[in-house]
Amino acid sequence: MTLNMQGLMSQLRSWNDGSRNLAKEGWDYLSRMPRGKHIYSYLIGRYAPYTGTIGALIEELREGHAEVSLKDSPEVRNHLKSIHAVALANLAELTGNIALSYSMPADARFIVSKMEIEYLKKARGKVTGICDCPVPDSSEKKTYLVPVEIYDEGENLVCTAVLHSLVGPKK
Repeated sequence: MTLNMQGLMSQLRSWNDGSRNLAKEGWDYLSRMPRGKHIYSYLIGRYAPYTGTIGALIEELREGHAEVSLKDSPEVRNHLKSIHAVALANLAELTGNIALSYSMPADARFIVSKMEIEYLKKARGKVTGICDCPVPDSSEKKTYLVPVEIYDEGENLVCTAVLHSLVGPKK
């Protein structure tokens, strides 16, 4: 069976009428399939193209929690041969956003209005962003603080971030 990604993206956009949580439904369906996490991560990268530039993999996703990994590669490195600060910021934003997206009511949407980030040490090798976020119980307009920590393979904390995410009703 060949997977037609363009057709799938078109279908997903047509389903986005505001009555469904596609982030949750997509993960719950695809993560059980062989290579489903890769397909889901690819689709998220297509839906948010800048996010897709780092090639991150969504490893775990459940209500209020996400783990997203990023392999060290020349495409995400800086002149010091470590992972670029902006790639880490992108990973932090993806990790927090996907945790929040999965956890929101179907009639809610959000946007990041502010991001605080602190780089603690050079990131080399595979890194993993981990987020344990608040779970919105309604689409009432409210700002949520979404914390993200990024660890290297040696479990050293290399970066922390807090996303200020404004949740509100879908229009």
